[in-house]
Amino acid sequence: MDGNLKPAHSGTVVFASGAMPPERPLDMPTQDVRLVQQQIAHAGQSTWITWPARALSTLGTLGITGYGIWEMVSIAGFGNMTVLQGVMIFFFAVTLGWIAFAASSAVAGFVLPTPRAPEAPLGESRTALLMPVYNEEPTHTTAALQAMAEALDEAGAARYFEIVIVSDSTSANAWIAETMAIDRLRRALNGVMPVRYRRRWHNTGRKVGNVEEFIKRWGGHYDYMVVLDADSLMSAATLVSLVKRMQADPELALLQTVPTLIGQQSLFARLQQFASCVFGNVIARGVAGWSGDDGNYWGHNALVRVSAFAQACGLPQLPGRKPFGGHVLSHDFIEAAFLRRAGWKVRMAPDLQGSWEQGPPSLVDMAIRDRRWAQGNLQHLKLLRARGLTWTSRKHLAIGIMSYLSSPLWLLLILVGFALTLQARLIRPEYFSHSFQLFPNWPVFDSERMVSLFVFSMAVLLAPKTLGFVRSLFTARIRRGSGGSIGLTASMVFELVLSALYAPIMILIQTQHVFDILTGGDSDWTAQRREAAALSWRDAWHLHWKHTFVGIVIAAVAWLLSPTLLAWLSPAVLGLMLAVPLSRSSGSVRLGRWLRYVSVFRTPEESAPDAMIRRRNELVAATAPLPKDGLHHLARDSAARVAHLAGNLQRPRDARGHPQSQRLTAESKVAQAQSLREALDWLSGAERIEVAADALLLERLAKLPD
Repeated sequence: MDGNLKPAHSGTVVFASGAMPPERPLDMPTQDVRLVQQQIAHAGQSTWITWPARALSTLGTLGITGYGIWEMVSIAGFGNMTVLQGVMIFFFAVTLGWIAFAASSAVAGFVLPTPRAPEAPLGESRTALLMPVYNEEPTHTTAALQAMAEALDEAGAARYFEIVIVSDSTSANAWIAETMAIDRLRRALNGVMPVRYRRRWHNTGRKVGNVEEFIKRWGGHYDYMVVLDADSLMSAATLVSLVKRMQADPELALLQTVPTLIGQQSLFARLQQFASCVFGNVIARGVAGWSGDDGNYWGHNALVRVSAFAQACGLPQLPGRKPFGGHVLSHDFIEAAFLRRAGWKVRMAPDLQGSWEQGPPSLVDMAIRDRRWAQGNLQHLKLLRARGLTWTSRKHLAIGIMSYLSSPLWLLLILVGFALTLQARLIRPEYFSHSFQLFPNWPVFDSERMVSLFVFSMAVLLAPKTLGFVRSLFTARIRRGSGGSIGLTASMVFELVLSALYAPIMILIQTQHVFDILTGGDSDWTAQRREAAALSWRDAWHLHWKHTFVGIVIAAVAWLLSPTLLAWLSPAVLGLMLAVPLSRSSGSVRLGRWLRYVSVFRTPEESAPDAMIRRRNELVAATAPLPKDGLHHLARDSAARVAHLAGNLQRPRDARGHPQSQRLTAESKVAQAQSLREALDWLSGAERIEVAADALLLERLAKLPD
């Protein structure tokens, strides 16, 4: 490690400007998707679990899908099949294959054990707890980092870790709040763990570019990095175990944990938290089983070997215009695929507890996040055929693509079903299609067989949840933490009902996302909302009136065609017709707390929170609120001003002869202002950033009267 850095446990840490160490660059070459890369590492064979899991998931998918297709063809009658029936069978086969694969993977996760990974001593390793942030409220992020650092210190492992916060914040208030919160964090952890901070001036490449710039400038200081999201939290035992596992396997480049959702109180968030706790692990175990050393990366709560990442994960810009061209948005899947292409192992660790994150607090927040994820995953259509990828890596990419294409496919299946019903009702069958035909062609439709196929399809769809529920019943920690067998069962029923109601709304939302992307719409880069907020009836109606209208139209048409058809579609129709109240109630904290009171959607993390979660919550509750106007606070608090300037790298110099116009106008406005309030009113968002970066302008601002 760097000789200029004193160890974290010595009580004194010497920082360079901006609390970053002296630069120690790593080369991070841009990868070429058209060329087979020379393998850097030569990873050995996967564990003995991998091939049984792959056989089970593959044969299960083929068997279920094949049986469904055979039944559909038999129901329609192969000899008399129309083009429209053939189209329906095609969409049915694709959608059934999708849910069959999920069910087969869950079965593999349910029946197959997870091998115990070997561990080795921490040695002289150095790991960065790397947290990229973008216009986040910093109180929760710094509280989580402080709780992790204190827990590592108690475990005697703090000297092997450093906190590194890399910011892409574009708001002056967010930036100033970050530096104030981080200064407070640094003082709290003095003598425990170094706290690094860097705000990037140019936000090239979004999160990918943020992490890449850190590696290119300072990556040489670290053996590993634990990539965290702003809402991530990981226990000391899990962090240490991750590093020990990577120490034991020099060919392992990435180790992904399975985060559990925590920390939200709204109805929708608690629904997700319960599903994550009860169903998530069995699904993740299945994915980990058939992935083996060809695992995937979810972008956070994972340990990464920095040198391997630098060598193999320099992402190219995709050719063409946005939304399919430009910077790779869903970078994590591609980085895992590129690591594997270079010969490194990429594994998942579903057996490790103590990895947490927060989910979207409402249906609207889920839809906003899904828009960005949908574009990122559909971008992978351009990378599916990249040279040198393993077939399992391509499978991960295809799964990400299908997770969004499945929604319009489900919608098309329903529409084709409507068309067939309309055809059967309005078009008279042709009994004699040949001039000299002796016997008529009777219409073929086996309704009893159709009901059996529907029941079979529902069983396949619900298989992952059923297996997760059974596993949870026999897992004491989950059963007790979820209100016992009765509470767990009641929560399971409520989850099935609410998921069935929310599902058609999400299908229409994701279909709209896919349509927008295919017609050239690009996703914005906005900060994610972490806390629940009530949605007004007016806003809910504005966002969901189209979904309500579609539900009413489907119900009316189905009733006119066949009341039986309406009965089959009633869960989807009801969800769409209730889209406005369902969306508004999704962010309700009051409803979420009432359900918790009656033991519905309880989780072990709520009933008996881990010490790490309790400590983070204590720190959040004890932290004084940060000022709303950061520049005003810096102007009136000299200590905060000094801490802000000392805690940041210097603003990069403008090119000679090309000064930034915002810097010049900000200087002019501050010079002309006769009061602090007048100056703050005049300054634009970009000009506030310039003032916050300039010691001279801040001093001038501080001298202005109120």
